[in-house]
Parts: sequence; C-alpha cells; structure tokens
Amino acid sequence: MKLALLATLAGSAAAFAPAQTGALSTALNADFSKELGVQMPLGYFGGGFLKDADQERFDRLREVELKHGRISMLAVTGYLTTAAGIRFPGAEDIPDGFAAWGALAKTQDGCNVLLQMAFFFGLAEIINRPAEWADVTPEFPGDYRNGAIDFGWDKQTDEWKMRKRAIELNNGRAAQMGILGLMIHEINGVSVLPGNYLPGH
Repeated sequence: MKLALLATLAGSAAAFAPAQTGALSTALNADFSKELGVQMPLGYFGGGFLKDADQERFDRLREVELKHGRISMLAVTGYLTTAAGIRFPGAEDIPDGFAAWGALAKTQDGCNVLLQMAFFFGLAEIINRPAEWADVTPEFPGDYRNGAIDFGWDKQTDEWKMRKRAIELNNGRAAQMGILGLMIHEINGVSVLPGNYLPGH
C-alpha cells in the first residue's frame, strides 16, 4: 500500500516540475503551449514528459490524464460519501477509508463485493476506450462516446465544447491532488474533514 502511495505521489509531483525552456529544434517536436489545458493557475508545463514528443505521444498522455482525472473524481466522491456515513444496505458495518479493505476481506460477502469491484474495474477499462471495431473516430483524446452516447454534445458550439473539456480537465487535476491529499492525511492520522473526523479510525 505504501509503495502504491509513493508511486502516486511521485507521478503527481512530476506534474509540477518546471517546464523546459529551450527552443524546439526538430521536426518531430510540436508546440503544445497552445493546447487545451494550458490554463491558470499553472500555465504550460511538460514535466519532462513532452521533451521530443510528437502529437501522438501528447494525445496518449492527455488520454491518460483524463482517465486518471475521471477515476479521481469518482474516488473523491466515494471517499467523502462514505466519510459522511452513507452506505449501501447491508454494508452499514463496513468502516470507511483504508480500513474498508480489511473489513471486506474478512467475510464471504465482503469478498464477493471485492470481486464485483474487480469485475467493474475490468469492464470499465474495456468499455472506456476508443472502439476501433465500431469504425468511429474519436473527436478528441478521451472521447469514449463511440457513436453511441451523445447527450446533445454534437449540437453545441465549438467554444462550448472546449470550455466543457477544459472544466473536466481542471476538475480532474484537482481531484487527483484531492484524493492523494485525503489518503496521505488518513495514513498520517491527520483529519482534514469537518469536525476533525478521520475515516477508518
């Protein structure tokens, strides 16, 4: 568990590394300083990941950033929901925070829940990707609609779409820092929640 947290921390810290300031010199290098996501408060930074990168690498990193942001938004929501005492019926005795993992592993019903979670994660990973078999080209990196889900997206203006994509990107970045902060505070026994509540304790 500590190794996973350290890996997460190292990956998150890379986002705040200073940007390379040298001139781009080869045809393979692209100027990403005008891409979506270059916005306040950080502006443009590559953290070394974009050195000598082409558009394909940038798009892959953007897709990974979006996916991690979406997962982190769900994680923060789930963490705060269980910290507020909200549980599914039958799970009222399961503690919140990291203590939930051990409590679930102690019973057969809990193991079933863990298996269901693993199945859901696998299914979500399979579904949330561009569907090459559907012969649909994604509009942008992280576009997993695959021609099946629209909710009025295609009727909106390009400015509206860019604004919504920028909001999702910023919310995802904030959620990645938020869930990391919640986990580290819980491990260190320091509450950041109202009433000094500390999940799992």
